[in-house]
Amino acid sequence: MTQPSAMGRPRDSNRDLAILDATLSLLAEVGYEQLSMEAVAGRSGAAKTTIYRRYRDKAALVAAAVERRAPAKPPQPEGESLREDVHSLAAWLASSISEQDVGLLGALFAGMRKDAQLAQAMRRILRRDETAMTDRLVRQAAEPLAPGAAALFAEVAPAVIMHRIVVVGEPCDAAFVAHLVDDILLPLLRHT
Repeated sequence: MTQPSAMGRPRDSNRDLAILDATLSLLAEVGYEQLSMEAVAGRSGAAKTTIYRRYRDKAALVAAAVERRAPAKPPQPEGESLREDVHSLAAWLASSISEQDVGLLGALFAGMRKDAQLAQAMRRILRRDETAMTDRLVRQAAEPLAPGAAALFAEVAPAVIMHRIVVVGEPCDAAFVAHLVDDILLPLLRHT
């Protein structure tokens, strides 16, 4: 005879997904400051107590939602030429950022400025993603790189892409990616 679990019912993964999806959609609609556990409960169909059992506070909930939505893995550099590797990575990054909801990104950035816990969690996620994006590029570079090349790429490339999308309002097409790589990134990354 099997004993009942002392842990209670197993977690429903569909409920988890509903909570995280509701969090992201509400975040894009109302912003971080106006996001509430009550609204997430209402949108997801989960009880507020269920949400609090899974996530200690709003920052933890938002970080979990963002983490689940993480972009696909970056392309692995072939190492044949630095330009090809940087171009492949920049094109992937431009595509990944372009596919993001600008309202969601704006809500996250605003939330990070006002909530230290959210900022800390998002920076942990971003650093992990930056490392995944640049580690192999640096290790397998076909030519010597400048000191701090990985950090430069991780800081400059997304900033220029975000500027292009949000401020300029233009797409990150092939000509833009080539300009980003040839005129901005390669001069920064190459060891002189």
